[in-house]
Amino acid sequence: MPREFPRSRRVEEQIQRILGETVRAEAGDERLRNAIVTHVKVSRDLSVAWVDVTSLDPEHTPEQLLEAFSRASGFLRRAVAAQLTVRRVPELRFRYDDTTQRAADMDALIDEAVSRDRRTSPDDDSEDG
Repeated sequence: MPREFPRSRRVEEQIQRILGETVRAEAGDERLRNAIVTHVKVSRDLSVAWVDVTSLDPEHTPEQLLEAFSRASGFLRRAVAAQLTVRRVPELRFRYDDTTQRAADMDALIDEAVSRDRRTSPDDDSEDG
């Protein structure tokens, strides 16, 4: 069974908080202002942080969002360095989190199935008994 790494978890939470606040308050790129940092996972040696992001703005594609984060990565890493107390600040690697979109797609499929069932099922208002 793998050992728990509470320090890693604390660092992940701190990076997520710092990036979320920085993106909301200080980002110059409008694509970032509507972005959400959904999750952060750091490597065991804390040298790399994989940052999962999504956007509330449907006009921006995942590629555009990741490009904006990539361009701002130096600025964001400096913001993390200013607030995080670690010897070496992790390299930030951004990934698009499509969980919200997949959930919306699943909801649409469920709604469609329910609607289809209602159309094809006979109305049965009487109870057996």
